[in-house]
Amino acid sequence: MSERTVLVLGASGLIGRFVTDDLRMRGFRVVGVARSLSSAQRMSALDVELPILVLDAAALIRLFNEHAVDVVVNCLGVLQDGPGSNTSAVHRDFVAHLLQAIGGSGRAIRLVHISIPGSAEADRTAFATTKREAERMIGTSGIPHAILRPGFVVAPAAYGGSALLRALAAFPIELPAKDMATPLQPVAIEDISATIAWLAARDIDDASLRAVSWDLMQAEPVTMAGVIKPFRHAFGTAGWPRIAMPRFMLDLGAKLGDVASYLGWTPPMRSTAIAELRRGVAGDPSAWIAATGIAPKHLAEAIGRHPASIQDKWFARLFLVKALIFASLVAFWVVSGFISLFVSYHAAAGILTAHNFPPALVDPITIGTSLMDMSLGALIAFRRTAAIGLVAGIFASLGYMLGAAILTPDLWIEPLGALVKTGPAIVLMVVALLMLDNR
Repeated sequence: MSERTVLVLGASGLIGRFVTDDLRMRGFRVVGVARSLSSAQRMSALDVELPILVLDAAALIRLFNEHAVDVVVNCLGVLQDGPGSNTSAVHRDFVAHLLQAIGGSGRAIRLVHISIPGSAEADRTAFATTKREAERMIGTSGIPHAILRPGFVVAPAAYGGSALLRALAAFPIELPAKDMATPLQPVAIEDISATIAWLAARDIDDASLRAVSWDLMQAEPVTMAGVIKPFRHAFGTAGWPRIAMPRFMLDLGAKLGDVASYLGWTPPMRSTAIAELRRGVAGDPSAWIAATGIAPKHLAEAIGRHPASIQDKWFARLFLVKALIFASLVAFWVVSGFISLFVSYHAAAGILTAHNFPPALVDPITIGTSLMDMSLGALIAFRRTAAIGLVAGIFASLGYMLGAAILTPDLWIEPLGALVKTGPAIVLMVVALLMLDNR
């Protein structure tokens, strides 16, 4: 088994990261490839950071041959179109290059492709339709393959929808009743990895496994409320009274999430996420269970029967608050700069004049600091530049406090305490900086 080399594409994602680590523990040689790796992943000699989507068939063939690949596991996927995310490019175009590369590599390679459950007739989003197009291409390629369609994935790590359910379990709120009744068939991420390990260990000439499509999930359907319930028991919130969220608020949250996605963020509440959530997750795992002999874990086993640890509780409580922290910081900088420049310009300039600043410097300083504040808010608003904006905001705030202490110390005892309040703002920016990571 140790001689088998498995290439995991999308090794930084929820499924890809777990599969990469789990297969290594099982004795496989695993090469994890992702567009962006975490700092910990970069320490592994076998994890490779590559712009996967721009690799053509020739580049993929070189990658296969360089690492003597026997199995390719494709975990790549994006939820929704947006800047830097294109469902067609990831789910359809890349798979076409991948199939071309496997077929032209001259190597006996099995493709394991992670897809989605459900019927094509129910596909309504670009996410679902492009995933299904990839399935059709793989099915007609003639390449040895296994298409795995996991149900709602329950994992030790939390990302996207699974993180959102944890947050719902930690707060006294409910989704609309109709959404809470949506059928979901969960699957433990350990069962997904065990299936991939089982496939990787099989002989590629096994005719019974040349082309398979399996639904991976527990056989007994549950509702979304049923999925959240064990988390509430783990968090100790099961007996709390709850307020049901109006449906329009959920839809509004999805629209706001869409706006945030155009700024480079990946919020769990977006139009596609809500549409797929309302569609439900259902399938028939009998063929998978019969072929592999894997008994899928029940939901309680996947989540665990022990109380949640303090780090689990902190994450669940802070997950939804993170968006409020960043939104408030953006508003803080943009609005304060806007008010100084357009609403209360004379009052802002008057502070400098009252403290005997040279008249020639009053306007440039007032205008410059106002534009700087608004620019800091804009930097924090965009995911790519948020860290720069937060660090710059911290130093700018410290600069304001130091400058005031030297030039206008009486502002520290001003009745509204404007400078005193800058300290908590700095702390909030530090908190935001520490929460910036997504994975």
